[in-house]
Amino acid sequence: MAKQTIYEMVTERIIQKLEHGVIPWRKPWNSSNQAVSWKTQKPYRGVNALLLDPGEYATFNQIQEAGGKVKKGAKGHLIVFWKWLDIENAETGEIEKVPFLRYYKGFEINTQCEGIKSKSKDAEPIHHDPIESAEVIIKGYQDAPPITFAPGKAYYVPAEDTISVPAITDYNIKQEYYSTLFHEMIHSTGHKKRLNRPGVTDKAAAFGTETYSKEELVAEMGAAMLCGVAGIENHTIENSASYISSWIRQLKGDPKLAVTAASAAQKAADYIQGVTYQD
Repeated sequence: MAKQTIYEMVTERIIQKLEHGVIPWRKPWNSSNQAVSWKTQKPYRGVNALLLDPGEYATFNQIQEAGGKVKKGAKGHLIVFWKWLDIENAETGEIEKVPFLRYYKGFEINTQCEGIKSKSKDAEPIHHDPIESAEVIIKGYQDAPPITFAPGKAYYVPAEDTISVPAITDYNIKQEYYSTLFHEMIHSTGHKKRLNRPGVTDKAAAFGTETYSKEELVAEMGAAMLCGVAGIENHTIENSASYISSWIRQLKGDPKLAVTAASAAQKAADYIQGVTYQD
């Protein structure tokens, strides 16, 4: 088997995140919870911001020099950078600067290392008063899966039947917290013990498949519907619309898509609210 290029490694890592229900470029929460270099405390940019979960990353040598050590079994994270090389032009003989993509492995010092101290200063959480109409919807979801609050990403895990989202204090706009949570709640209605939706239950529904894409569309439409019920649609509909359009393009213009996805989204929203519906 041919050795993977760095580009292939990066692409594979992004797809892995998508396959686990994480959309790395859709992050309405506060960016203070992000991946940074442990040494400089500067946030990673570009593709590294997509590849890395929030935390402080250092190289093996940096960790050793600081008197720490990497935990046994910890696997380094891919971090890429450009290095400029001096290359002689074969035709002109002139030396030209050519960018060359390189990579190194970094370790998250708080979870993968011992004997090394964090340099980060915790950001002040943003206080938000809850939106009561939205809280009623959340509390009314009778057989809802457990919800945990962890920084940096939002997802639903069907195998564990659990939801995780950043806490409301991580968002600059509180309405986006509810939109994000509603999105994951809609996903959870597809569990086999609830509405048994193929996009959630089918193990073959991997990233890029029509089933996967339709499920994302259902979740975002359902979230927009719940936002409408809660009276906060004006704060979230623009983000929802741009997100939905990207998934519609993935499905290559299926003329029945909008109708079938909207129907499934309505069933999911009704289920969360305890509304009885008929086909």
